Amino acid sequence: MTAKRLLKLLTPPLLMWGCQSLRSRLRGGSYGLSGDYCCWKEALRASTGYDFEIVLKRTIAAMLKVKNGEAAYERDSVLFDGVQYAWPLLAGLMWAAARTGGRLNVLDFGGSLGSTYFQNRAFLCHLPGVRWSIVEQPGHVKAGKEFFEDEHLKFYSRIEDSLGESQPNVVIMSSVLQYVERPYDTLCELLRLPCDHVIIDRTPFWEGPSDKLCVQKVPPSIYPASYPSWVFSKRRFLGYFRDEWQIVAEFDSLDRLRSPVPTTWRGITAVRRRRGTDSASQRE
Repeated sequence: MTAKRLLKLLTPPLLMWGCQSLRSRLRGGSYGLSGDYCCWKEALRASTGYDFEIVLKRTIAAMLKVKNGEAAYERDSVLFDGVQYAWPLLAGLMWAAARTGGRLNVLDFGGSLGSTYFQNRAFLCHLPGVRWSIVEQPGHVKAGKEFFEDEHLKFYSRIEDSLGESQPNVVIMSSVLQYVERPYDTLCELLRLPCDHVIIDRTPFWEGPSDKLCVQKVPPSIYPASYPSWVFSKRRFLGYFRDEWQIVAEFDSLDRLRSPVPTTWRGITAVRRRRGTDSASQRE
């Protein structure tokens, strides 16, 4: 075990959050999460919003470089020289494929232009069958169909349109629920789909009793923007899984942002409970 890993395990979460917050401020960090707003409209008034066309153009340009092999990886329109794998997410995908004859049919809600698909395609290409359906805003869908759609990667503006063509065995929600005005409505809609596996990643949580509504300010080096963002009460959030879902794994995500409360970005892998087979699923 490395010294860095050991220090992380031994450091209390509150102290870790304080150190991360101080490090962000020393780096000139007015960026990240701030505020404690009473409603979405109030957080919107405190935000600048963002130029959708500019952000989409930057994302298209970055993703085309990844698709064409000119860059290894893209996240939030930023290019990286090497792929930053979210190994727990990939493990969840492979686990779901293993439980369904090696086939993977993903509904990626809010999946941009295929960031997670291209991140993991070196592993996905060895499965006997892969279909990756992204549900996104109309602008992303139009660009996705024009530049990226193929026999494996598909784009839709509505969940029901995706379901009309294929039935997913995995639903992914990565860095999306915190930016939705009514996140639990969206979460419940996706949990009700006829699908047995759910993976949530890059989602901010804290240990408090209620959700916090903040404004996230993005560094101008990425794109000039600020917009509302939730920090979820972990207890409340996981309560939506209690009856019908079994949490198979919880894991750390790649994100780190300054926040007004002690926040961790986490992921969850869950499987739908089957009456009379819970003990069997726990052994898998």
